[in-house]
Amino acid sequence: MLNSLDLPGRPEETRVVVAMSGGVDSSVVAGLLKHQGYDVVGVTLQLYDHGAATHRKGACCAGQDIHDARRVAEALNIPHYVLDYEERFRSTVIDGFAASYIAGETPVPCISCNQTVKFADLLGTARELGAHALATGHYVRSAPNGDGRALYRPVDLDRDQSYFLFATTQEQLDYLRFPLGGMTKAETRAAARDLGLIVAEKSDSQDICFVPSGRYADIIERLKPGAAEAGDIVHIDGRVVGRHDGIIRYTVGQRRGIGVALGEPLYVVHLDPAGRRVIVGPREALATRRLHLRNVNWLGNMPLADLPLEGLDIYARVRSTRAPLPARLVQEDGHFAVELGEGEAGVAPGQACVFYEGEGAGARVLGGGWIGRTERTREAERALGRLMSEAPVAAPL
Repeated sequence: MLNSLDLPGRPEETRVVVAMSGGVDSSVVAGLLKHQGYDVVGVTLQLYDHGAATHRKGACCAGQDIHDARRVAEALNIPHYVLDYEERFRSTVIDGFAASYIAGETPVPCISCNQTVKFADLLGTARELGAHALATGHYVRSAPNGDGRALYRPVDLDRDQSYFLFATTQEQLDYLRFPLGGMTKAETRAAARDLGLIVAEKSDSQDICFVPSGRYADIIERLKPGAAEAGDIVHIDGRVVGRHDGIIRYTVGQRRGIGVALGEPLYVVHLDPAGRRVIVGPREALATRRLHLRNVNWLGNMPLADLPLEGLDIYARVRSTRAPLPARLVQEDGHFAVELGEGEAGVAPGQACVFYEGEGAGARVLGGGWIGRTERTREAERALGRLMSEAPVAAPL
C-alpha cells in the first residue's frame, strides 16, 4: 500500500527531506508533511555571501531567509540543517552565469541551480540522511507513469515553475516530490495561516538571489574585471549609430535604455561579443522561427532516437512568462531543433526551450534544451550574415 507520496509504508516510517528556503511555499510543504505524520527533516542551503542582502525584500536564500527557515523548523519541531554550498554555487552557477553573459547570451541561472546544486548535490545529501524522497515548494506536479514518474504543469498556472525544471533527469524526478502542484498560491497562504507559520504573509522572492541590486552588469564586472568594454552600436543595415559601454548591459529584445534615437523604435537584435558590438534594428528583425538546441534533456516515454523523421508535434515555451505554443521538435545531423508555429520575438542563445505535450494545467513536461542558435526571417538572417562577415575582431579580454 502506498502513502500520499506514492511511497510504500506508513508516513511515520517515511523520511522526507524538505528543501526549506525560508519562504512560505517550502515552509508549507514542511508543515503539511509533518501534519500528515511523515518523518520530516528540513535542509536550507547557504548559496552565497548573504550579508549585503540580509534585509532586502524579495531576496531568496539570504540571511533573513535562513533565519526564517530555522524558526519554522523549530515551530514544527523538526530537525533542521544549514549547509554551506557557497563554493559549489559559485563554481557551477554564478561563474557560468557570468561567462554566458560575456558570450552575448541570456542565461537562466535558476535552471542551472536546480540542475546542479539542488537536484544533484542536495539530492545526494538527502539520500545520505536516509530519506525516501526530497520535497520542494515548486509549483509543479509529478505522478507515476509507467516505470517512473512524469512531470506536469500545476493547477495554478500563474505560479507554474515547470520551465525551470526541464533539466531534471528521470532518476532525480523519481526521487523528488512536489506537494504544492495541486494547490493555488492562495491555498498555500491559507495553509500557512492554518499551520500558524510565521512566514504566512512573507513576500515572494522575485530576483536572482545573488544579484542584490538587480543589476546583472555590476555582478559580472566584479567577477570578470574588464568585461564591460565599450564598442559600437550598429544598425542591422550596417550603419554605426552610437556607442555603448559594454554588451553585458544589453539583452536581445531590449528596447529601453539603448541610448540611440533614430526616429523609429529600435530593439537589440543581436550581440556580437567578438566585435564588441550591439546590433539593433526594427521589431520585425527579432522574429524567430527556428531554434537550434544543445544539451537536450528528454522526459518522454518514447526514446528520442525513435523521433519520427517528420518531427514530433509539441508545445514549446521559450521563457517562463509565456504560455507554451505549438511547435515541432526535429532531429537533423545529430542535433535537435524546434520549429515554432508562431514567430517569437526576443529569443536569445542561453535561454531554455521547454517541451510540453499540451498547453494547459496538467500538461506533461517532455523535457527541453538550451538555445544555442536562433534563426530569424530570411531578410534578417542575410543582414546579420553580412554584418558578421565584416565584423572586426576585438582583442581578447
